[in-house]
Amino acid sequence: MEYLLVAIGGSIGAIFRYFVSRVVNSLFPFSYLPLGTIVVNTTGSFFLSLMMFASLEKVPLSKEAILFFGTGLLGAFTTFSTFTYETLSLIEESPARGVVYMLTSLILSFTGAYFGMILGRGKV
Repeated sequence: MEYLLVAIGGSIGAIFRYFVSRVVNSLFPFSYLPLGTIVVNTTGSFFLSLMMFASLEKVPLSKEAILFFGTGLLGAFTTFSTFTYETLSLIEESPARGVVYMLTSLILSFTGAYFGMILGRGKV
């Protein structure tokens, strides 16, 4: 049953990732950076952190909910492999552009996770 929860959540998360990434990239077709991946990873980091800290400190979630939403849906929604591929591709084209993308992605993802933690703990 646990694998099924992760699989269903992961399927939904992957579809959401594809959709959000396509929409963002179509809204900003001439962007200097792959904004779709930045948006996906930043929002995914925020929601995973929000869910986990809220579960730890306020409203405990069941193991099944964490498997479905955390490991499955949000795990598939965020994408470290795409981030690393895009970073290396950009570095080959322009080292400065690749470094800007890498730092922007990391800073925004950690910022999203931080604000998720703050909200999850109810300290706003």
